[in-house]
Amino acid sequence: MSEFVFPLATPSVAVKGTSARFPVRRIWCVGRNYAAHAREMGADTREPPFFFSKQPDMVVPPGNVAYPGLTKDLQHEIELVVALKSGGTDIAPEAALAHVFGYAVGLDLTRRDLQGEAKKKGHPWEVGKSFEASAPIAPITPAAQAGDIAAGRITLTVNGALRQQSPLADLIWSVPEVIARLSRQVAVGAGDLIFTGTPEGVAAIAKGDVLVGEVTGLEPLKVTIV
Repeated sequence: MSEFVFPLATPSVAVKGTSARFPVRRIWCVGRNYAAHAREMGADTREPPFFFSKQPDMVVPPGNVAYPGLTKDLQHEIELVVALKSGGTDIAPEAALAHVFGYAVGLDLTRRDLQGEAKKKGHPWEVGKSFEASAPIAPITPAAQAGDIAAGRITLTVNGALRQQSPLADLIWSVPEVIARLSRQVAVGAGDLIFTGTPEGVAAIAKGDVLVGEVTGLEPLKVTIV
C-alpha cells in the first residue's frame, strides 16, 4: 500500500433520506442551455452545448456562503444538477439515463464582471466561474425518487421575490443529450456532477440576500450570502 504525505478529504454531497454521501469526482457545467438565457447573454440559441468546469471542493451544502473576493458583481444561476453513478465515452443519448444516480438543485455562482473581462481578452472563464464555494448544492435525490424530471419546473427566489423560473422542458439540450455530448469530450464517470444550465433572469446578489432554489420533486436549496 502506498502512503500519502498527507491526507486529503474527498468532497461529497448529502443524499436525501440516508446518511450516505455522494463522492464528487468532477464538476461540469453547461453554458447557455436555455434559449431565453442564451438570448440575454447575446448568444445564438441553437449553438451546440459547451462545457466548463469547477473544482470538486467548490461544492458546499445549503447554508451560509461568503461573498467572494475580487468581484463587485456576483450573480446567481440556478441549475438542475445531474449526479452520475457510472459513465464511459461516446454514450448514446438513449442509454444516458442509465448512468444517472440522482438529481439536485445547484447554484453556479458567477463573478460576472471578471467573466466579462476574461471574455473580452479571449481568456478562459475560470476566474469568473471557479472559486471557493461557487457551487452550492442541495442533497441529491436518487433518480427513482425524483419522478419525471423533464416534466418539472426550476425556480429561484431572492429575498422572497421570484428571479428565475422555467419548465425544464425548455432546456435546449436535454439531460440525456448533455450526458451524451459531454461523453464525447471526456470520459464521464461515477462521482461526476453536471450543472445543466440556467434559465433567464440572472442578476446580481449582495451580502444578506437569501436565495431559495427549487426543482419539482427535489430537495430545495437555501443559501444566505454573508
